[in-house]
Amino acid sequence: MSHPLKTEQKLFDTMFDLKQHSHTRLNILTGDWILVSPHRMKRPWQGKVEDLAEDDRPAYDPACYLCSGNKRSDGSINPDYTNAFVFTNDFSSLLADTPQGEVNHNDLLMAKSESGICRVICFSPDHSLTLPLMGEEAIENVIELWQKEFKQLSANPSIKYIQIFENKGDVMGCSNPHPHGQIWASSSVPLELSKETTQQKKYFQQHGKSLLSDYLKIELEQNERIVLENEHFAALVPFWAVWPYETMILSKRHIQSIVQFDENEKKSFAAILKNLTAKYDNLFNISFPYSAGMHQAPVNDGEHNEWHWHMHFYPPLLRSATVKKFMVGYEMLANPQRDITAEMAATTLKGLSEIHYKQK
Repeated sequence: MSHPLKTEQKLFDTMFDLKQHSHTRLNILTGDWILVSPHRMKRPWQGKVEDLAEDDRPAYDPACYLCSGNKRSDGSINPDYTNAFVFTNDFSSLLADTPQGEVNHNDLLMAKSESGICRVICFSPDHSLTLPLMGEEAIENVIELWQKEFKQLSANPSIKYIQIFENKGDVMGCSNPHPHGQIWASSSVPLELSKETTQQKKYFQQHGKSLLSDYLKIELEQNERIVLENEHFAALVPFWAVWPYETMILSKRHIQSIVQFDENEKKSFAAILKNLTAKYDNLFNISFPYSAGMHQAPVNDGEHNEWHWHMHFYPPLLRSATVKKFMVGYEMLANPQRDITAEMAATTLKGLSEIHYKQK
């Protein structure tokens, strides 16, 4: 039987360490907690291994419904576009003419109609490209189209939120490899955005400052999770990251939406977008899959001075190009969990080249 004083001394000597011991971290944007288990990185992997997708595409594919001049699935013909091109999704998840209505059976079976507009943005006419392989000027054209679409969609008083996003790679359910993203404009504010609005508003009311401005100040001072930085933006692995190599781009200026970017910020955003996605591809020397999207203030919903523009990247790969992170078991039934710490992921990404492996 061990001596009680020796046991107490042993516990005292074992100091809590974020790099070694299981712990939970708070996502200040949503109010959710995640479980971090860094010691699990030592376990051998005998689970699912993905097949590597072919990544040798032509500049033009006659069978692609997004390529310039081709026929889309609804019979429309794409124009011979030379820059970024946008059109209304032929298979929209939200429709503008959805009738208003709701269902409520004893507050147990409840539903409400949801209307909106879904748009598709082709980043380039070149079928073989992705964002990290595009020039910064071409990415600026995409940013300007995002701004234009945001302005036009927000002019519709029935629209309350505009989600700009990209699903890259068939692992993330992307149905067409042509470089493109989407914009969904909805008649209500989605769940994740409602959470972020609540958290940011609470902080703004208490401190009179943007939650993410103060958070970014700490991140820049500590410099443990910063991946990239330029004059107007910083890319970092959030302290509360869930996905293995999750990152977030933050504007240094407290602004609510992409339409507030000035000319210098557009150039800086194009540069950090290109460099961050190049680092992703360089991690495993593949076209790195992810879901990415901007979070910005709701529209036609009053003032939202608390809101601070940012962009999330959620990539699924964990240990290699063929090992994917799945959300299962405890993560589906309790709360998210990760093995690799945010600090480890940031160190890895920061050390990667900004020059794409295909262009070296």
